[in-house]
Amino acid sequence: MRSFIAERLQQVKPSATISIADKAKQLKADGKDIIDLSGGDPHFPTPQHIVQAAFEAINRGETHYSPSRGTPNLLRAIQKKFASENGLEYSLEEIIVTPGGKHAIYATLVATVNDGDEVLLLSPAWVSYEPSVYLAGGRPVYIPLEPEDYRITPEILRSVEAPRAKVLIFNTPNNPTGRVATKEEIEAVAEFAIERDLLVISDELYEKILFDGHEHISIATLPGMRERTVTINGVSKSYAMTGWRLGYLAAPRQIASQVLKVHQHSVTAAATFTQEAAACALEGPQDVVEYMVKEYEKNRALVVEALNAIPGIECKAPEGAFYAFPKVDGDSIKFADAMLEKAGVALTPGIAFGPTGEGHVRISFATDYNLLEKAFDRMKRAVVGR
Repeated sequence: MRSFIAERLQQVKPSATISIADKAKQLKADGKDIIDLSGGDPHFPTPQHIVQAAFEAINRGETHYSPSRGTPNLLRAIQKKFASENGLEYSLEEIIVTPGGKHAIYATLVATVNDGDEVLLLSPAWVSYEPSVYLAGGRPVYIPLEPEDYRITPEILRSVEAPRAKVLIFNTPNNPTGRVATKEEIEAVAEFAIERDLLVISDELYEKILFDGHEHISIATLPGMRERTVTINGVSKSYAMTGWRLGYLAAPRQIASQVLKVHQHSVTAAATFTQEAAACALEGPQDVVEYMVKEYEKNRALVVEALNAIPGIECKAPEGAFYAFPKVDGDSIKFADAMLEKAGVALTPGIAFGPTGEGHVRISFATDYNLLEKAFDRMKRAVVGR
């Protein structure tokens, strides 16, 4: 009997972060005491006023299909958000609401990548970029950044050999490294994109989670970039709404119209009541975000101090997002496996984020402070005793 599996799936590996999280959940279900620091899920409950907005929408009967592009209420809220926070002006026809930021990225790739087109990924890169490129028929090409600081320079960008490059995925604040790209780095990416005639998919999901005075700049605001940028965002990370599955994108009309086709024929629309909750998040009080970021900052201080006190681990302070990406001794998969087995702490091996992620692990500090203390105490005892 012939194989019924598409050949392109042979190149796609299961999500490392989801696989590890599932394994941690199973171990917990089996009665093991596991502390899961592998996922990017804020431990805070979704703010109550957002939850209430969803209940009110359900009680009003908003449980049917919404317009595929998004509800008028949420589209207007996103339009205002882009204008006031990012300095970007978009018409409602240039915005699409999606069930999560991941689908926004995937739909954009399907709409823009032809078979064999190359998509450039700055490594380390989020685990789902590479599989999404393969699923769209493209070929991912990594641009390795130096592990010392993961800084982006014109020389590093121009060193890549990719004659069929069409798209570059750019992520700041960065998952997994916690780097926030400087204005000079963003200008370098923009200059390179114009020089190579590339479309930029700008993943800005962590834009509100910043430390030490770092600022977020949307690359689409730079000269010549709005017409070649798809900006991806969502409410999952900033508002502790990962389970609500609500993302969005903004793109030039000619690109948005094609992404909308993919969206219509794959998922139709995001849930209507979830969209009402997202509109409430964007237009409601933002002090809830400020509070969570302050708590993440406390956790970050603990993470850096505790990890650097463990022999063989070196950790720099993240500038944004809620991940640390410490350097560890040896193979990242073996280290993560050892921590799960000996310390009961789930981490994500760095190799999952591309070739320059090897020798590191990703640790989420979007969890309870006391739980982090317990996790690092276990890790230290496991490392010293192994």
